[in-house]
Amino acid sequence: MILLFEFVSLQVFDLVSTLLFLGHGVPEGNPLMRLAISASPVLGLAVPKAAAVLLAAYAWQSGRVRLLRRMNVVFTLCVVWNLASLVKL
Repeated sequence: MILLFEFVSLQVFDLVSTLLFLGHGVPEGNPLMRLAISASPVLGLAVPKAAAVLLAAYAWQSGRVRLLRRMNVVFTLCVVWNLASLVKL
């Protein structure tokens, strides 16, 4: 259950750090997310994050713990990248 909580927390941190990032005029680096946020940044970020949480819950429930651990590493790196970029601003 802790892995799932970590994943959800990382999604929230990624969402907030990305909104801060965008608020400082830095464009989204991911072309798919750039398209998703073109109309509404909050909604464009919230919908994929909600889908990711649902997929993570399915992975956790079906015993794909290794996959969830790897995704936590990926999103930890994303959040660290966003925060490091914000420090530079």
